[in-house]
Amino acid sequence: MPRVRRIHRPDLPLDDFHGLRTVAPSMHAVFEQVRRAGRSGSTVLVRGASGTGKELVAHALHACSPRAGQSFRAVNCATFTPELLASELFGHVRGAFTGAVRDKPGLFQQAHRGTLFLDEIAELPLALQARLLRVLQERRIQPVGATESFPVDVRIVSATHEALRRRVEDRLFRDDLMYRVRVVVIYLPTLQERQGDLEALTWHFLDAFAAQGLRPIDGIEPAAWDAMQAWPWPGNVRELHNALEHALVLGEGPDLCLEDLPPELRGEAPPGEDAAPGVPVTLDEMARDDLVQALRRHQGRRDLAADDLGISRSTLYRRLRHHGLL
Repeated sequence: MPRVRRIHRPDLPLDDFHGLRTVAPSMHAVFEQVRRAGRSGSTVLVRGASGTGKELVAHALHACSPRAGQSFRAVNCATFTPELLASELFGHVRGAFTGAVRDKPGLFQQAHRGTLFLDEIAELPLALQARLLRVLQERRIQPVGATESFPVDVRIVSATHEALRRRVEDRLFRDDLMYRVRVVVIYLPTLQERQGDLEALTWHFLDAFAAQGLRPIDGIEPAAWDAMQAWPWPGNVRELHNALEHALVLGEGPDLCLEDLPPELRGEAPPGEDAAPGVPVTLDEMARDDLVQALRRHQGRRDLAADDLGISRSTLYRRLRHHGLL
């Protein structure tokens, strides 16, 4: 008897809004918010879980704004030490510190008349928060080691997966800075909340991978599709993209099968991890295994492991503590 296959194409066309693709009404509502916020010129905070597309929203805000023809610059506030981040944002002059052999313009200067995207702004070191607040208030920057400041015209878009109010309550974020960056807030839904997008994006990614030379897929086995629907996708669209690439690289044939999917989607422990025979692996155990594997891949380098998992360093530390790995 021939195997039952999923329909190759979803019924609804996949809309593309500045790189954000969807069939979900919840995302179409986000697109309208981005259009309105883009033309306003107001400071915007994008809230969303890891992998939901916060930087794509920042790009879309820039593209929808009168600044679209100017520069767009981005920085992840969790990936630099306070000293390096200060140089990255504000620039430095020659001799400001060891190794500063020439003047370097910062991102504020590079984004003059354009947009600067501050990703993971909740992780901005306290030492730099007062300095950023002053720039937002005065619209002037002073490079590291310089004695004079100069004006800049930059629109700020920032993003975080954490609530800034909670960071303020924990005394990790200044309340006056929060009110400066949290003017217009756009919330991104998770993949689970995006009706129809799991199927639509799955086929979009499969077609895109086929165009890049990976094996083409004609259908998805029902068991594989059931596993994909049951998985909570904590890494959202990014995780879906990576899981499908894994399946295409390691599987064979014209169908996407259950055994092609990553082990966590199949309810199995990752290879090399001890699991009692016949005992189902919980989501909490899978999350711990993900941490262990990421640290192993990067020889214990926590900054690289955090990037691999698509989370901030502070989130990595919290998860390590939760699982007794720190």
